[in-house]
Amino acid sequence: MINLDRNENFYGPAPQCLEALKNISKLDFSIYSKAYLRGVQSVLSERLAKDYELEESQVILGYGAEEILKLTVQAYLKDGQKLMVPTYSWWYYKKIAEEVGAGNVEYPLVKEANRFTYDADSFVELYEAEKPGVIFIASPNNPTGNSIEPGTLKRFLDTAKDSVVLFDEAYVFGYNAEENRELLRNYPNIVIARTFSKYYALAGLRIGYGLVGSKLKKLMDFAHRYLGFNFVSEQVALKALDSQDYYEQIAKKMQADKELYYSELGKLEGFTVFPSDANFILVEIPKEIKEPLKKFLLDRDIVIKFMNEELLNHHLRITIGTQEQNRAVIAAIKEFMNGNA
Repeated sequence: MINLDRNENFYGPAPQCLEALKNISKLDFSIYSKAYLRGVQSVLSERLAKDYELEESQVILGYGAEEILKLTVQAYLKDGQKLMVPTYSWWYYKKIAEEVGAGNVEYPLVKEANRFTYDADSFVELYEAEKPGVIFIASPNNPTGNSIEPGTLKRFLDTAKDSVVLFDEAYVFGYNAEENRELLRNYPNIVIARTFSKYYALAGLRIGYGLVGSKLKKLMDFAHRYLGFNFVSEQVALKALDSQDYYEQIAKKMQADKELYYSELGKLEGFTVFPSDANFILVEIPKEIKEPLKKFLLDRDIVIKFMNEELLNHHLRITIGTQEQNRAVIAAIKEFMNGNA
């Protein structure tokens, strides 16, 4: 089976990550972390704080970026308040708000001819009307793949200084420590959520982290774990951070294959392939071929995401797999279209 529906990284983690597992002793499984003896939460938060030049308390760890989202909402969104999220975004955002009895309000993510963009004017107008307690900004956004422009982000953050803003960077393919440091210095009311699942190919270990603005002491305290974190996972994550050259090469391969998707699927009749900064692409297809194409691919052991949401209901979200997998998907879709021309 070729399973390209969950945005995993099929190139796998860096070799050093696997070596780290070989060096884990049985005692590492048996005892709690002793990082607290040095006055820190964990070895991983200590390393990340050093890389980002933050106080160690400003780095919180979680069960993937998912937990960072939930912790932020649980800490700051009260019953009856609203979470502000983009349209065309991850459905799970809304569920997180519902879990604490809060509501949702969507600000526009605008579909243009062949890309999606954030609309700053509409955001400001809606913010002033709704006064949300917490705001999520996804960059790159899932499932549209677009990032937010720096100028637009600045306007968003300048407007929302009275709210808690979570900047979801789960799909950033890189380690932009300098840019994040600058954001946190200028906007102490933000949380930057990141994960080792996508770029670092460690989804199975469920490691995420949040970089917390200095104003958000409540979240730092709320996320504290008295007995520490998963020491084994932390050791693997540390090796991933030491392997940037490996991951940069993988990112280059993925970018080359995204270009292949753009050129090959983009010339099929009725197809629109949206540019993506993530490890997936969104493809709009003719409505009438959705079900037959799905069956055709499943018959060939190919699984991709067929969107079934209110605004995205005849679209494909295709994870960027290995080069061999990507070529197989492209060939199968072209075969289907040639047979239905």
